[in-house]
Amino acid sequence: MSLRLGDTAPNFKAQTTAGEIDFYEYLGNNWGILFSHPADYTPVCTTELGKTALLKNEFEKRNVKVLAVSVDPLDKHLGWIKDINETQNCEVNFPIIADEDRKVATLYDMIHPNASENFTVRSLFVIGPDKKIKLMITYPASTGRNFNEVLRVVESLQLTANHSVATPADWKHGEDVIVVPAVSTEDAIQKFPKGVKVIKPYLRYTPQPNLDN
Repeated sequence: MSLRLGDTAPNFKAQTTAGEIDFYEYLGNNWGILFSHPADYTPVCTTELGKTALLKNEFEKRNVKVLAVSVDPLDKHLGWIKDINETQNCEVNFPIIADEDRKVATLYDMIHPNASENFTVRSLFVIGPDKKIKLMITYPASTGRNFNEVLRVVESLQLTANHSVATPADWKHGEDVIVVPAVSTEDAIQKFPKGVKVIKPYLRYTPQPNLDN
């Protein structure tokens, strides 16, 4: 059965480039990103893992722990990391799961037979501290992911989890957000002291509430 938003992310134990891990223990109380790669020593995957390593500080600032998965064996991962570090001018600093038996790929429905019977598609899951799946993005093997978009959606998820707001199209950190319909305009004025701009009764904006100014 396919996973859906709001489902509990399945726990697992796996061998990784950082040793054996228990997924839940690895995440702790942090947010998590689990993302799959079709195969080692492939060009698009090489750039993606490099980009992830280069964004280490950005993920840490958002309390996000990253974990990659590929169906290739551990020794192949370790050799590939050397290539990634060399070609992407980075240091891969997060675990890569060696999922030879497809256990994790199957748990998270990462193999789509109509795309490939053997390799994972580019699946990405954002998992909250409550171990619930907050976001899923799936790309074909031929298209690399936009990791600035991944950071953007994580910021949106963290913001909207703690405040009664939603983020509009193309929202970026620091821009105005939308008051959710469940909050009346009268209550919104009390709740958001920075101000509420009413465009329509159902469309009301307020400055991002978790900023200091």
